[in-house]
Amino acid sequence: MRVQKLTFAALAITAGLTLTACQSDDDGKGQDAPPSASSSGGGSGAAGSDQGGGKDSAGKGSGGQGAAAGTGSKESGKAAKCRTDELQITAKDRTIDGDPDGTVVVELKNRGGHSCVISGYAGVDLKTNAGALSAKRTGEQAPSTILKAGQSTAFGINYPFNKSGGSGVRITGLLVTPPNETKTVSLPWPGGATLPVTDGSGSPVKVGPIGSAGQGG
Repeated sequence: MRVQKLTFAALAITAGLTLTACQSDDDGKGQDAPPSASSSGGGSGAAGSDQGGGKDSAGKGSGGQGAAAGTGSKESGKAAKCRTDELQITAKDRTIDGDPDGTVVVELKNRGGHSCVISGYAGVDLKTNAGALSAKRTGEQAPSTILKAGQSTAFGINYPFNKSGGSGVRITGLLVTPPNETKTVSLPWPGGATLPVTDGSGSPVKVGPIGSAGQGG
């Protein structure tokens, strides 16, 4: 019986050592796991860090790009649109002797403290004793123009001379609305005093796009 007890005791000790060794191996793996997890977590953490960096960089980058765009807005063509209040608008007669039609050139000068972009056609109406007369677009392509502070651009208005011998339609003023704006500027009309009476088939007054100096301009 004593021999059997000793044998059982030996077996129990052996089993205990084996179990301890297994646990030790498992614990070793468990200790290796955190680095592995850390590595995979580091991968995710790196990805998270990259993603976080991406977000930060995207956030800062967009902010930076916004700042760059803002700087570019002053220099590189990504400017805000030109506002009526930031433009000095004047009109002058630019008719050349011998031209079949009269020409008025409207100049738009950027008097704001930063660059702005302007493109398209301005709204042009002639005030007359018979009511407002809207100018018709020529249909020419309208390029985009960046106006730095103090720079100007211009467009032309062409109108027929009154050669009818009658009093015609008397022009009393000029209304100009910059492209993509709703605020209108009222100007004196510098061209011929009257227009010929038309049959109502369309406006005899034509307006060119921003950037066209106009005939005789």
